[in-house]
Amino acid sequence: MQTSKFKLGLTGGIGSGKTQVANLLAGWGASVIDTDLIAHSLTAPAGLAIDPIRQAFGAEVIEPSGALNRARMRELVFADPTRRAELEAILHPLIGQTVRQEAELAQGLYLVFVVPLLVESGRWRQQIDRLCVVDCDQATQIQRVQARSGIELATIYNILAAQATREQRLAVADDVVDNSKAVSMAALEKQVLVLHQGWCNLALLASNRAS
Repeated sequence: MQTSKFKLGLTGGIGSGKTQVANLLAGWGASVIDTDLIAHSLTAPAGLAIDPIRQAFGAEVIEPSGALNRARMRELVFADPTRRAELEAILHPLIGQTVRQEAELAQGLYLVFVVPLLVESGRWRQQIDRLCVVDCDQATQIQRVQARSGIELATIYNILAAQATREQRLAVADDVVDNSKAVSMAALEKQVLVLHQGWCNLALLASNRAS
């Protein structure tokens, strides 16, 4: 990624609250590029990933609407690492292409790449200037995921097992947002605003160096 803009990587485990934090940053003027949203677009009806997925996994993972059956695919790939690797081989190049296109067009104060598996991927760290982890305990993650999507507990545990541990993420973080159960929305906003102001300063320095 050749852009000279300041680049923040935002990550966290499932249910940690990455989207909440990303929405705050977008509201304050950052350009947010969410790889999950890109993946959803690629697997919507007529999405670029649909035909390759149908060929690799069969028609049973495609809804009558032409969209990916996410629940069925989730069951498949989080129970079988080989199948997960197959799906990633289809999606990741397409996601990467879209990310680069959006980054080049972005006009915000700085770039925020929301990447659920940023730590696990092994290739994102070299493409960003700073890494922020949205953190909470596993019990809170599970509670939030069940409340918002009703995913079966066994599937949630499979997803958690496929992700980096809380300790692994925190060990490589430059910045941490505490989004545990006890943290109010007001307290979350205050934390993120302080970090945002720091990232804006770094973005200004990066811009001055580039010019």
